[in-house]
Amino acid sequence: MTKLSVNINKIATLRNSRGGDVPNVVQFAKDAQRFGAQGITIHPRPDERHIRYQDARDLKPEVYTEFNIEGNPITKFIDLVLEVKPTQVTLVPDAVDAITSNAGWDTLKHKDFLAEVIQEFKSNGIRTSIFVDPVLKQIEGAQATGTDRIELYTESFAKQYDLGNKDAIKPYVAAAELAGKLGLGVNAGHDLSLENIQFFKSQIPNLMEVSIGHALIAESLYLGVENVIQMYLQKLK
Repeated sequence: MTKLSVNINKIATLRNSRGGDVPNVVQFAKDAQRFGAQGITIHPRPDERHIRYQDARDLKPEVYTEFNIEGNPITKFIDLVLEVKPTQVTLVPDAVDAITSNAGWDTLKHKDFLAEVIQEFKSNGIRTSIFVDPVLKQIEGAQATGTDRIELYTESFAKQYDLGNKDAIKPYVAAAELAGKLGLGVNAGHDLSLENIQFFKSQIPNLMEVSIGHALIAESLYLGVENVIQMYLQKLK
């Protein structure tokens, strides 16, 4: 079964909008796990506009499933990850002003940099994943960095699927197949939802984990958090 990691950035956004501690991100993470989530994902950004660096520290003792921290490996982020030591770190090439992630790494251009960062994390017992587009040469480049996994950036698939274009899955299937041949684990995330997750899961070989935040939280406003988590788990079986 593919694991479901719940990205709780949107809970932090809601909290920060009022300046207090409601909703509490640690309690939400605890509840999400209690409802069946098999991991918790956070993506702190340098301006801490949603998840704060302190949230990562506060969450560490409460995440008993898998703790995944995403982000651009600037010095501040690297220091945080080495301090917290999550289960997994997912490297994402975010621009400072990006609203959300919008591209995968150029693993060929940034090979040396990524390899150095990945080696540091792996030497500290932290599993590594690289956020990539479904481009075969980028998958090959990812393998050359020494990463454990890749995370397929799925926005393009989600947009095309909504338009009825199921062929949009093809580059993702090819990317996952190549990753498997190269010994890389496959994760996925971005704009996956209850509408497209079952089809995506059914087509992608050896899909180990999906990280879902925005859609899951939005769907939960209507259907309830516990119910939505269970619905995802059913579709991922």
